[in-house]
Amino acid sequence: MASSSAFWKTMGMGVIAGMRSMSAPALLSGALRDQPSGRLAHSKLGWLQSGAVSTGLKALAGAEMVGDKLPAMPNRTEPVSVMGRTLSGALVGAALYKLNRQKLLRGAAVGGLGALAGTFGAFALRKLADNSGTTKEPWTGFVEDALVVAGGKALLHNYQPRQ
Repeated sequence: MASSSAFWKTMGMGVIAGMRSMSAPALLSGALRDQPSGRLAHSKLGWLQSGAVSTGLKALAGAEMVGDKLPAMPNRTEPVSVMGRTLSGALVGAALYKLNRQKLLRGAAVGGLGALAGTFGAFALRKLADNSGTTKEPWTGFVEDALVVAGGKALLHNYQPRQ
């Protein structure tokens, strides 16, 4: 994967984390479980390749998607939510950059910035859709879920770890 490819894949997965905080790590962990990389095996990020971690992250991502549709859920732009989404993007970004023999902190920054963009961009788009009168909650949430899963899988589709 070329340097610019790593940047855009990381930015994209950061956006996914901003839309659904647990989905980006779950999708990446699933890809790493299926095709582990020696670059992560002995690093502090090696746990992402575990089958148990992948399963747990998928369960958390599913619970987040269900919870998103509940009326009592706090707004994604609340500070705690923004922080969680940003940290999720940073985690995924660090792992993707490590896989590409690039600096973890740079990957964390790119993934975190992508998550911020995804958080506020998706929030604005959902409000716009709700206010347009064509689609209302929870349907906008279901559309967002579909975009998260399809987008994340597309970004990781040609994932090939290099040893």
